[in-house]
Amino acid sequence: MKEGKNKKENLEEIEIEVPIVGERKKEKKENKKEIKKQKKEKKKKSKARKIIKWILLILLIALVAYGCYFGYRVYKNGGGLSGFLATAVGHDENTLKDLDRINVLILGESGVGDGYKLTDSIMIASYNPKMQEASLLSIPRDTYVGRKDKDTASQNYLASYKMNAVYRNGTNIPETVECVSELTGLDLQYYVLIDTDAVIELVDAIGGVTFNVPIDMDYDDPTQDLHIHLKAGEQLIDGEKAEQLLRFRHNNDGTSYPKEYGDNDIGRMRTQREFIQETMKQLLKVENIFKITELIDIVANNVKTNLDFNVVKDYVPYVVNFNAENLETGTLPGVPEKCNGIWIYTADEEETAIMVEDLFSDEEVIPEEEVANVIGGNTVAGENTTKNITIELLNGSGVTTNLTRAAEKLQEAGFQVKKTGKSSTTMSKTTIINRTNQAQSVGREIKTELGVGSIEEGENNANVDFTVILGKDYK
Repeated sequence: MKEGKNKKENLEEIEIEVPIVGERKKEKKENKKEIKKQKKEKKKKSKARKIIKWILLILLIALVAYGCYFGYRVYKNGGGLSGFLATAVGHDENTLKDLDRINVLILGESGVGDGYKLTDSIMIASYNPKMQEASLLSIPRDTYVGRKDKDTASQNYLASYKMNAVYRNGTNIPETVECVSELTGLDLQYYVLIDTDAVIELVDAIGGVTFNVPIDMDYDDPTQDLHIHLKAGEQLIDGEKAEQLLRFRHNNDGTSYPKEYGDNDIGRMRTQREFIQETMKQLLKVENIFKITELIDIVANNVKTNLDFNVVKDYVPYVVNFNAENLETGTLPGVPEKCNGIWIYTADEEETAIMVEDLFSDEEVIPEEEVANVIGGNTVAGENTTKNITIELLNGSGVTTNLTRAAEKLQEAGFQVKKTGKSSTTMSKTTIINRTNQAQSVGREIKTELGVGSIEEGENNANVDFTVILGKDYK
């Protein structure tokens, strides 16, 4: 019985083990399938990684190749920041050869009360990228541009055809452009209208501009909410001070810039040009390239222009190479006069033509009477034209010895230095004032002898042909 019982138990154990062995076989089979699957996935991943590596390698080679090509293009475009920008906008080494001088009318708009606005600043700006030359010509806001004879025109007509009145609160920009074109003989196609707010924001955006304020400025006009209070001397001009500086004409007591600087509007236009020059120096600094988005936003919000972006972008790569010290400036030649009780500024047509040629032509024009024999600055049949030119020399540089050195240079060149003295203000820039409508070449010769100088037209009130005011730039 016992033996039979054991056999029965053994059979039960066998019966129990059979399904367990089957399950294990099944598990092994599934494990093999899983292992195969994992191996396949591993192979796929390995293959994918190889493909990715190849793609990355190809991309890297492409980037290196493009980098080399781009670098070569930058090199062919002149290298540096200018070459980089030129390449970035799609220029090649031939683009610059096809770029012409560009002339733009700049109108500075400011309010005079009750929402009415006039243009206090009228300038023609010009840039030649090939020769890296730029110039600014200021046009007095009272310049008469009417077609009627100024001596017989009515007061209303005279007042309506001053340059800033033609602007008519910004509603008549095309006629303003046409008037300036006829006045100067330039075919102006582009204009830029700048609101006062743009100047404030732009100057603040670049961290202010260091500038030598020529005189103490103290003026208040409640009707325009205009309050100007600046002390003379070199200082950091922020946006608010920039507006005061650019709009100043005279003080509350009626005093203005000294005569050697140019009083009232003439003085203001000179200050505007010199401040623009200093602002350009600041703008063209490399660190301001990184503020380009902010600067573009300021322009977009406060500037009205018919300049096409595609035109502007062609000039930008070359502007960054411009040296603001080479900016040539001038004021429209003419005289202020009172006609029928209205003060106007009458342009001198002949002198205007000469100045326009001097500032905006790419070829130096020598007047016919000087063509006879041009040798080393001496003209008219070999005779030295400087010997009868008289000069008043004023020292505004702050360095006493500069006066003696400059006087010796001019006298050695054949000029007669009849007067010397100290300027009533310290000047940042040397100025050469043509007081007796001498040929432009004479002013340029004075500038050549001194090595610096901005040539201006001035009134014949000093009993000399030229007044030269030495500035801090005279070394």
